[in-house]
Amino acid sequence: MSTSTVNTETLNDLVQINNDRIEGYTKAIEELKAEDGDLKALFVKMIGESHKLKLALATEVEVLGQDVAEGTTNSGKIYRAWMDVKAVFTGHDRKTVLNNCEAGEDAAQKAYKSALEEDDLSANLRELITEQKAQLRASHDEIKALRDAQA
Repeated sequence: MSTSTVNTETLNDLVQINNDRIEGYTKAIEELKAEDGDLKALFVKMIGESHKLKLALATEVEVLGQDVAEGTTNSGKIYRAWMDVKAVFTGHDRKTVLNNCEAGEDAAQKAYKSALEEDDLSANLRELITEQKAQLRASHDEIKALRDAQA
């Protein structure tokens, strides 16, 4: 496969992961209670973060002369469906929402790690993806710390 094809596919996979993340946090906001305003603000910030990351990725896809992927990944859809079912059985408590968000952040980390394992990834894209992975890792750790702080 050509480097251009690998680069485009990798970037589009990460665009879709960020779409998943946006939808996941949007769903998480819907599950929050009124007293969870701090989480709502955090989740809105993370949605904004994914929009910025997605824009940077999409710009690179367009530079390669390709179309930017739309929608979400299949695994993301499965994850959100599982989140819906779990919420029915456990309620909409803060710890459950944070557990689900951490699972989503773990999935994003795996996707970025996989992208960085591509042999034919160009140096500039490897640098972009490495920076984004680190940014998402900080968000993951913030979610994990909040989850761990729950009784």
